Amino acid sequence: MAAIEVAGNAHGTGSGRMRTRISTRIDMTPMVDLGFLLITFFMLATTMSKPTSISAFFPAKGNEDGLPIKGSGALTIFLGSHDQVYYLDGIAPNDEKALTSLKTTDAGIGLRNVIFAAHKRISTLEGRPSDDRNALVIVIKPTAVSTYKNMVDVMDEMAITKSRRYALVDYLTDAEKELLGDRIEEKK
Repeated sequence: MAAIEVAGNAHGTGSGRMRTRISTRIDMTPMVDLGFLLITFFMLATTMSKPTSISAFFPAKGNEDGLPIKGSGALTIFLGSHDQVYYLDGIAPNDEKALTSLKTTDAGIGLRNVIFAAHKRISTLEGRPSDDRNALVIVIKPTAVSTYKNMVDVMDEMAITKSRRYALVDYLTDAEKELLGDRIEEKK
């Protein structure tokens, strides 16, 4: 326990009175013990922040031949530079109407509105409920000028819009390269 030790020194003075000098020493051992107990308690009681990540499911290896996707049931998203997104809603990239149907938006709220509109279009086209997120297939295609941040932003939009069927494709076909033209040329 904490104790104060008193040491008395008697010194004689000329007047015959004694003066007592008191020196104090406080034992700090219990205070240090209490500090370590509090540190230990707070370390055990505090929850550590969990790392956040995007969950993605990949098909089994060797299952390269997927089912063909109808152009009317797909939303194709091309990632450009400076948070720009080019998209084709309901049209295949190799269709002759693709050049006039290619639209541009930003990777934030604009893309979110495009995805919601595509979900609504597919739901009314196929007679599904408006909250059915399995009807639309979204194909995400990064380009040479897009950044990793652009891809993460688009993947975040997939989570926000609760889109269940989307694919991240790492190559562009010749028809898509021709469609995008100089928008995806690498700046040197």
